[in-house]
Amino acid sequence: MRSIVRSFINGILTIVPIILVIYVVYKTFMFLDGILGSVLKPYLKDDYIPGIGILCTFILITILGWLSTKVFTGALFRLVDRLLEKIPVIKTIYSVIKDTINSFLGEKKSFSKVAIITIPGTKMKSIGFITTEDLESFYDPLKDHVAVYIQQTFQIAGFTFLIPKDEVEIIDVKPEDAMKFILSGGMTSTDK
Repeated sequence: MRSIVRSFINGILTIVPIILVIYVVYKTFMFLDGILGSVLKPYLKDDYIPGIGILCTFILITILGWLSTKVFTGALFRLVDRLLEKIPVIKTIYSVIKDTINSFLGEKKSFSKVAIITIPGTKMKSIGFITTEDLESFYDPLKDHVAVYIQQTFQIAGFTFLIPKDEVEIIDVKPEDAMKFILSGGMTSTDK
């Protein structure tokens, strides 16, 4: 009986991660395919092939990115950008989305430095990511501080702490490895 239970648990440990990855990839594929796929399906009807929506979305984003570097269309994109940054409520949503995307894909990537902080009044440590090193432009008295984002385990939420620079220890760990470690509650194994 013990051997059967052990085999069952090994089966769960083997199969469940594979099934979950396939499910997440499938749902992501269907979502991305549906962005332009839902527009194309009525025109293509039976000729529609799954994946055309993703391909068209990729091509459209690439063309828009290329157009944003041209003189006339670039000026048009900048005009829309400035307009969105002036509309109340919309400007908040737009700036958060824009800054978040720029922090992952832009020139100055956030989450590129992994840090360890000590929780005040304890000897406990927490792993986080430095998101901003220049807080002086945000609020002058914070010029000797950095913003450290502490991700919550098993969630997409987290906290942003403003910590004095001398209390933050930068560690030589890949951000991806640190994120896996945090999101798994410290259960991921490392090759080091």
